[in-house]
Amino acid sequence: MLAEQFYAIAAPGHEASLYILIILSVFSVAFILERFFTLSKIKRSSQSVTQNITEALVNNNLKEIKSLSNDTTLEGRALKYGLRHIEAHGEKGLEEVFNSYALTEKPKLDRFLNFLATVGSNAPFIGLLGTVFGIMDAFRALANNQGDASMVMLGISKALVATGVGLLVAIPAVIAYNHFQKQVKSILQSLESIKEVCLSLAKTR
Repeated sequence: MLAEQFYAIAAPGHEASLYILIILSVFSVAFILERFFTLSKIKRSSQSVTQNITEALVNNNLKEIKSLSNDTTLEGRALKYGLRHIEAHGEKGLEEVFNSYALTEKPKLDRFLNFLATVGSNAPFIGLLGTVFGIMDAFRALANNQGDASMVMLGISKALVATGVGLLVAIPAVIAYNHFQKQVKSILQSLESIKEVCLSLAKTR
C-alpha cells in the first residue's frame, strides 16, 4: 500500500526535483555574482591599504600610517579604532578590540556562503532523488505498456537528467564557496596585520 503511494508521486516528484534545482540555481548564481563584486571590491581596497602601510613602515613614517585611518575600508576602520584605543588606554585591551572587530565583520564577509555550501552539498542528492522518482515512473510505464522496452529506456534517460542538473547546480556553488572562503581568509589576515602594526605603535608610545 505504501509502495503504491510512492509510485503515485514518482512522476510529480521527478518534475518537482527539477523545479527545485532550477530555483536553487537562480539563487546560487545571484549570490555568486553578489559575493564576487562585493568581495572583489573589499579585496582591492585591502590590498591598497596594506601596500600603503607597508611603504610607511619601510620609510619609518608613523604619521603616514595614522593618516590611513578612515571609515571607507575595513582596514582603515580597524586602524582608526586601534589608534583611538591606544590614545585612550595604551596597549591594554588592544588585541581584544581587534578580535571583537573581526568577529563583527566576519558575518558580513561570509554572507550567502552558507547557502552556497548547502547547495553544493545537497543539490546532487536532490538530483539523485529526482532520478529515482523518474526510474520508478519509467518502470511503472513499462508495466502498463505490455513490456515495451523502449518506454523504459526513454524514461530512464529522462530520469538521469535530474542527476545531471543536480551536478550542474552543485559544482559552481562548491567552486564559488571555496574561492570566496579564500578571499575572506585573506581579508581577515590583512586585519591581523593591522592589529600587529597597532600593537607595535602602542609599545613605542
